[in-house]
Amino acid sequence: MVKEIGGYIEIQKEHGKIFHENAIALNCGRNALVYLVRAKKIEKIFLPFFLCDSVKNVLEKEKCTFDFYNIDENFLPVFTKELQQNEFLYIVNFYGQISNSQIKRYQKKFKNIIIDNSQSYFQYPVKQVDTLYTCRKYFGVADGSFLYTNAKLKDELSMDYSFDRMNFLFGRFEKSANEFYAEYVKNNDFFDNEELKQMSLLTKNFLRNINYNHYQKIRKKNFLYLHKKLKNINLLKDLKVGTFMYPLLIKKGDDVRRRLASGDFCDVIKNEDEEILRGGGKVVCTNLMARCFKKSKLRQKSFFVRK
Repeated sequence: MVKEIGGYIEIQKEHGKIFHENAIALNCGRNALVYLVRAKKIEKIFLPFFLCDSVKNVLEKEKCTFDFYNIDENFLPVFTKELQQNEFLYIVNFYGQISNSQIKRYQKKFKNIIIDNSQSYFQYPVKQVDTLYTCRKYFGVADGSFLYTNAKLKDELSMDYSFDRMNFLFGRFEKSANEFYAEYVKNNDFFDNEELKQMSLLTKNFLRNINYNHYQKIRKKNFLYLHKKLKNINLLKDLKVGTFMYPLLIKKGDDVRRRLASGDFCDVIKNEDEEILRGGGKVVCTNLMARCFKKSKLRQKSFFVRK
């Protein structure tokens, strides 16, 4: 692209350091997986049951076969199969509850593993382990992902453009989220069929303007605040401090979910301090399907998490 001189004032180019500066910068998380499948010629991937359909859909499009495994009450894989040469174990670091020391043990045991750190953005990867991150789950950008891998695609990737997908972010900044929610959903759906591309220059520029230490501290503070208030009713024990959502397992999670869906957030959790809403405030409640856990006391309960 030719650099223009003159005309009208442009957005300033930022020079801050991106948190995953040395990773491969791509347009979305699911395409980070596409990159790996193509570059490593992966034939089969084992996925956790407790996972959204987007990953499965990606593999179907890439004609990569897949199967499922359970996770235990600590979000760790319940997996004993011996992987073949072109088979990989896909491990999701749910809510940042899997440490790098644990990942190293899985690396030693299975060798062919992929770590999905989309829920643990500030956790650096283990060396020689394919690891992917998603920007949209943490920051106000319309797209973007990072991939650590020693595999390289020979094909040159085109550049993504995101200037026409930022309106829902600008709108929420000055008005309410509800007014632009439809655009937010449309942007999410956009990546169902988007091709593998490099991260857009605009997204990179926004990511260079983030004080990562500041927001990491806020998210950890939020986690600890919620844990202090909710630990006595939480059936999950020995939680590690995460920066994505606070996982809360309760017996009547379906009732909580219905009340949250009604929009009456403060009626469910008393907002005694504005601090609880700092750093992003989406609340998500979902059923914890029995198939996700094997012979676990957590089966058929409900799972509530806050972002």
